Amino acid sequence: MSPSTTRRATSVRTLACTVLAAALIVPAATACSSTSDAHGTAAATAAASASAPASPVAPASPSAPGTTAPATAAPATATGARSATPSAVPPAAPPATPASPASPRATAPAATAKAKGPVHNVPLVDGSTAEVQEVGAQRYVARIVNKGDVLATLETNGSDAGLDANDMFIVLSLDGQVHSWMGGGHQGPGTFKLAGGWTAKVTKLGELRYRAQILGLDNAVNGTLEANQQDAGAVANGVYIVLSTGGEISAHM
Repeated sequence: MSPSTTRRATSVRTLACTVLAAALIVPAATACSSTSDAHGTAAATAAASASAPASPVAPASPSAPGTTAPATAAPATATGARSATPSAVPPAAPPATPASPASPRATAPAATAKAKGPVHNVPLVDGSTAEVQEVGAQRYVARIVNKGDVLATLETNGSDAGLDANDMFIVLSLDGQVHSWMGGGHQGPGTFKLAGGWTAKVTKLGELRYRAQILGLDNAVNGTLEANQQDAGAVANGVYIVLSTGGEISAHM
């Protein structure tokens, strides 16, 4: 091989190596440049993230991670709305309450209440006295008094009242009249003839509870007395009738 040929081949190899080295250097430089850019971008992003809380818009962003401001703000607003609801307003002041002492309605019953009438004494067949007093419309009270002691009390309240006081029978009528007599009782249950042409059919309903049907001449029921834990009395066409809780019935004209 000639010297010139040798030099050309060597030059070609040198040039090829130079090209190859350049080719290797360019990717490396590109890689280094990419890495540097990535580090720079990351640093810039981190710096932006670090400075983001200082921005007034960041807390209001619903997509901002790790922020609880929107969730906290919503319940606070709802609570505020409930507190402003009229249903949560406290009751009206006491002066507006209907039960206020100054309300005219509270004093109306006292204004319309009927004053009690005077007491008048009625002598009874056994020597005791009935102290009768009017306490309302067709409402009378009779206290049976003997030697200063009140032995019993009768009261009309929409109907006549009666009492069996040891075989002395007393009727207090709706108009405040008192009638008393001794004896003439019939022990029920059963059917008995009474004064004035009446017939009484007495039945037992329970403990200390009896009923008497007052029958006329045709056996029609003209009235009913019921003694339930207390004696009962009635006035039927001028005939006074008492039915006791023990089932004894007596009548007197």
